[in-house]
Amino acid sequence: MFEHGAALDRLAGVLSIRPRIFATTLVAATVLLLGGCDRRDTDPGAETADAPSLDDIAEAYVKLGLALGNHDPDYVDAYLGPAEWREEAQRAKPTLSEIRSRAAQLVDALGADPARDTDEMTRLRQRALRKNVEALAARVEMLGGKKFSFDEESRVLFDAVAPIKSEAEFQTILDELARLLPGEGSLLDRYEAFHKQFEIPPDRLDPVFQAAIAECRARTTRFIALPEQESFEVEYVTDKPWNAYNWYEGDYHSLIQLNTSLPIYIGDAVGLACHEGYPGHHVNNILWERDLLRGRGWIEFALYPLFGPQSVINEGSAEYGIRMAFPGQERVAFEREKLFPLAGLDPARADAYQQVRDLVEELDYARNEAARRHLDGEFDQQQTIDWLERYALVSAPRAERNVQFIEKYRSYVINYNLGKDLVRHYIETSGGPNPSPERSWQDFERLLASPLTPSDLNSGDRSGGPGRSE
Repeated sequence: MFEHGAALDRLAGVLSIRPRIFATTLVAATVLLLGGCDRRDTDPGAETADAPSLDDIAEAYVKLGLALGNHDPDYVDAYLGPAEWREEAQRAKPTLSEIRSRAAQLVDALGADPARDTDEMTRLRQRALRKNVEALAARVEMLGGKKFSFDEESRVLFDAVAPIKSEAEFQTILDELARLLPGEGSLLDRYEAFHKQFEIPPDRLDPVFQAAIAECRARTTRFIALPEQESFEVEYVTDKPWNAYNWYEGDYHSLIQLNTSLPIYIGDAVGLACHEGYPGHHVNNILWERDLLRGRGWIEFALYPLFGPQSVINEGSAEYGIRMAFPGQERVAFEREKLFPLAGLDPARADAYQQVRDLVEELDYARNEAARRHLDGEFDQQQTIDWLERYALVSAPRAERNVQFIEKYRSYVINYNLGKDLVRHYIETSGGPNPSPERSWQDFERLLASPLTPSDLNSGDRSGGPGRSE
């Protein structure tokens, strides 16, 4: 999970952001940005006082997001902007009602999409800004007590709705797994017994994970140029509702925490190293900071809201990034030749492990169904745990942790599987039939370094991204 980037205080000048007029309070800033500031008299082509620029609206949006963070500690996942803006939000402390009203003003100011002949990145930027402000407003309504259904919530927060899957679809996969895992007991018991053979011993976890990180980084940097000073730190923690978390700290540095409360298996090494690191969250955040925040001066990318449409692409690209880094059979080959020996496991079992792992991954949408039914009131906690054990093949302790995650992050669960499918479709259709690895990586990088939204991926709008050529 892109789970919480630590905020880094930094002045606007350090980020090479264009100077702006700063208001002394959040209230004054919003009035100024949406009202009577006319500082463009010498530019006949510029916006009028009644039509604030995208930069003005983006600044107001960031300040509103910081204000919402005072009410919702999970909302601001990373902040890389001026320290005084956060201090300003803490001093002003607008109410949820005030934040909702200002968000509505920003949506009105953004209006409809600009004309099709407008610069493509500007058009995408405006649409993304509007969807982020709308998501902020919806989060405010949720904090104020408004109840959305699971699908309504995911639509207003994440600009996406996951397909509904039936028990019969999952059962087909479970039946195939049952043929691969003969023995006594329930299928979950047999799967747990099989899976336990591939647990990484605690004293070997760090060397295995460090080897996975190094390989993921080497494969990513063959295609994506990263800043020389980028860095990635690993920390092992316990008692968290997630498996791993990327705390992006700015200046191209990430702290990655791995939760060791439950066993970590050999397949988790590459999966988490790619997802949290290369080419996943760490790389995604670097490109946002370097290309969009610093490069274009788009201040909205100083704020990463956990509950916004960017999370779909962020999580989806982190999941699909595993396939980008290890296409075809390259993942199992690397695990067999490098990671299995480091973990003290039998390399001859690598192929059997992959076969089962691939099938279990097809059960991932069962987590969406568990979350949908739990949050819509159809399942209580125990029924949700039972569903996860039966259809997602997760043990009771992991199912309990999954429920904790669902109750804390709610419809966020769709961002992993649906996000991966949206990114896969985008990458695998952008380059035409049989694209070269170079072309696929170009499309992947452009996706990460552009303000595309899930709706853009669904609509087939693939022209976004800096420097795109067909």
